[in-house]
Amino acid sequence: MKILGISGSTRKDEQSGTLTLVRTVLEATGCEYELVSLRGKTIGGCVACLGCVKTNVCVLDDDLKPLREKIDAADAYVIGAPNFYTGLNGVTHAFLERWYQFRHRTGNALWGKLAVAVGVGGGAGRPPADEIEKFMLYSFVETVAKVSGQGAASCFTCGYGETCQVGVPVMLFGEGVKITEDLVPGVTKQPNVLKAAREAGKELGARLREGHDRAEVTRRMQQIMMRMFKESS
Repeated sequence: MKILGISGSTRKDEQSGTLTLVRTVLEATGCEYELVSLRGKTIGGCVACLGCVKTNVCVLDDDLKPLREKIDAADAYVIGAPNFYTGLNGVTHAFLERWYQFRHRTGNALWGKLAVAVGVGGGAGRPPADEIEKFMLYSFVETVAKVSGQGAASCFTCGYGETCQVGVPVMLFGEGVKITEDLVPGVTKQPNVLKAAREAGKELGARLREGHDRAEVTRRMQQIMMRMFKESS
């Protein structure tokens, strides 16, 4: 069983709470895995050209192209993204939009697979994790766990974090805040978040080793999707 890990953070590896949590989940699975960072990659969103209808292969030529085979071949996914405006950052959203190529003519390459969603935010990490879960549902992939943590908002390093009235440091700690290393949030400072990441990885690994029934997972995900469509109509 092989798991594909995706870090949608555009920060350098050593600064990315998203990448740290994705790697922590992957390491805890006990399965073979590959971790891919979207940092520095050029991936555009779906342009609704329908060029993928006949072959289920996207015709756009960018950095998603070499990742398609990895997505197809993986038995499960660990996908993480930072919180931008209470949602996914641009490159992660574009990356997941392009999974539309797998859907045509009852394309079932991804159906019944498993995933863990990871979100990190300067305030809350849950919104991007929820968005990832939604994208997985559209491919009938079950999100077995979600992990979210608080990372360091860019306001902590922009140079104006101590005085900007709408910056995260002032909003979290009040006027007159002095930014010190101890004050800067980070997932490695949150034992409960790291524990949740390890537990999520163990759960994902156990499900894979048990030989989960992809047909049954697909059926359940389809039922959830149908309920969503009925409630929104």
